[in-house]
Amino acid sequence: MRRIAAMLAAAVLAAGCTIEDDPDTTEEAGGCDPALVSALGRWADAGFSGAVAITGEGVECRAAFGTADGAAPVTDETVFAIGSVSKAFTAAAVLDLAQEGKLSLEDTAGSLLPGLSGPAAEVTVEQLLLHTSGLEGEHGRDHEPLDRDAAVAAISGLASAFEPGSDFLYSNAGYSLLALIVDEATGDYRDHMAGNVLVLGGERFGGFWDGEPAAPGPRAIGRVDGAPSTANGDFAGPFWAMEGNGDLAMTAGELADWTRALFEGEVIDPEAVQALLDTTFDNGDGTAEIPGWVSVGPELLGTPVITASGGGGDTGHNAVAAWLPEQEVSIAVASNGEDVTAGDLVDAIGPALAAGEPIPLPEGHAEVDPEELQAREGTYVLDSGGSYTVTAGEDGLEAAATGADAVAAMFASADFTAEDVAAHEALVEALLDGETEAGREELEAVEGDVGAIEEVRLAGTVEEQDELRTYVELVTAEETVLGWYALDERGGIGGVWLGAERPVFTLVPTGEGEYRRDLAGVGDGVRVVFDGDAMTVTGPAGTAAARRE
Repeated sequence: MRRIAAMLAAAVLAAGCTIEDDPDTTEEAGGCDPALVSALGRWADAGFSGAVAITGEGVECRAAFGTADGAAPVTDETVFAIGSVSKAFTAAAVLDLAQEGKLSLEDTAGSLLPGLSGPAAEVTVEQLLLHTSGLEGEHGRDHEPLDRDAAVAAISGLASAFEPGSDFLYSNAGYSLLALIVDEATGDYRDHMAGNVLVLGGERFGGFWDGEPAAPGPRAIGRVDGAPSTANGDFAGPFWAMEGNGDLAMTAGELADWTRALFEGEVIDPEAVQALLDTTFDNGDGTAEIPGWVSVGPELLGTPVITASGGGGDTGHNAVAAWLPEQEVSIAVASNGEDVTAGDLVDAIGPALAAGEPIPLPEGHAEVDPEELQAREGTYVLDSGGSYTVTAGEDGLEAAATGADAVAAMFASADFTAEDVAAHEALVEALLDGETEAGREELEAVEGDVGAIEEVRLAGTVEEQDELRTYVELVTAEETVLGWYALDERGGIGGVWLGAERPVFTLVPTGEGEYRRDLAGVGDGVRVVFDGDAMTVTGPAGTAAARRE
């Protein structure tokens, strides 16, 4: 998963840290500002579970909220899978090898990796680093076994979407190809990462989420589709579906410390750091790709920011890292919940803080009346045939949505528009119609799991863990299987889950008979009003009316 969450950096620096000019004037110089901790605590009440770390000259802030496993609290020792932020580490390894003369950024992948063929063999290391290789599609699914030879073969079979170097297309496969190049150049990718990149002050830290060397320490358990994740680090491998693109794990503090050390020339040679900063692809919107990161110009936030983010996979974790070069401060946020992810938190508090305004708080909820909640339980049906199954929880209502119209009415996002949803659904339909080679391969794989598919029905699109997920009903002769697909802008599979539960939306009471869809943001969002047996949902998608059966 890729997103630009640069607002976090300027935001937290502007209003979240206490930087003492004279460290001797306070017992805890550079600690977390109490106002920041108080505000983040409100977001924790709204559902944020995770850790925040800020590191810089005169700054050392660590804050943790929520539970790591449903019982034990998150602490600054809690380990999170960092998802696509792993790409920043892969890029560092490659630039270090280039500095040592073991490869060049102009080298083609095929010249560095024996056995590689197809379009992938012709792209350069620089194009892989910047996601401008044009390689489209995935070479494997996250937690399915894929050995080295099979990974080389799968990447060799990927098609090219455009002339390499001419455009941008985010590619997990491209970064796994970089990991294979590191493996070839050093003799062992994992040993090299552990001994040369996962190092702070001469000591190894963190590690891999699955396999060895594992990140030591207590691990957070994420949530996926409302249930605890089962991808908790016990996958036996082989791991080449995720190597280089989303395989690492560490604490939020370690991620913040490493980010600072990287850009200050303590992880790789300062000349390699300069090469990282100088290797760019301009996105034309005030941002530029650099290897493993996105560079955001000062015209957008008032100060330059370099950021990376990841999540959206089956670990249920989400992470954001940022470096502020002018202030020499690094920031990391990691989360293990679905209600307010690290990315959600950044989106909600970032813009106001970047403008020097107070941290916006989640909208408070009304006093919970258990009898009121129980009175709203039932199945509410739309004219389209879609429905909401509403049940009472401790702090509000849970509405499980069935049918595309029911799901669409609950859609609200600061990152995706209705046009984005329509385009995503069209890509999913095209994939499952078998219009492309990738689609035909996916259909073959799915039918191997569920049987021959007689019909595919769209079941609505939601935003979860910072990506669009389109739900589909796969109708076979024996059953109807619900699943979801997350695709990139060109239709490549970024995530898939078969046997999914219906999407469930949290409704928080805001007044008598009035509810708001969760507390993960500020603004209007989605409003739900109950009046007797009527349920009315109003949001960006319009208004939908349902009645209780």
